[in-house]
Amino acid sequence: MSWLFLIGAIIFEVSAALSLRMASTGRRRWWIAVAVGYIVAFTMLIFTLSSGMALGVAYGIWAASGVALTAILSKVLFKEHLTLVMSIGILVVIGGVLMIELGSGATH
Repeated sequence: MSWLFLIGAIIFEVSAALSLRMASTGRRRWWIAVAVGYIVAFTMLIFTLSSGMALGVAYGIWAASGVALTAILSKVLFKEHLTLVMSIGILVVIGGVLMIELGSGATH
């Protein structure tokens, strides 16, 4: 169950970040999506921790996945730059997340 909560936390955090981009263009209604997204994301992260996942693992995966997905979706949705160096960084983040999970040795 902790993984479902973590996936939800990632989805809502990325949605909030993308909504923040929309809100920055002067579209005030997007501020509601920003607030709701971050509140739900942190709530789901709390549920993830309450379900037994270690903080270092949960937060590491949540933050790293959010960075990678936000960068990729910003390229797709907003036509923002995604350079070769940035793409390599995303691959490094993915590798880091895998290393955190494999190194945790915990069952959740």
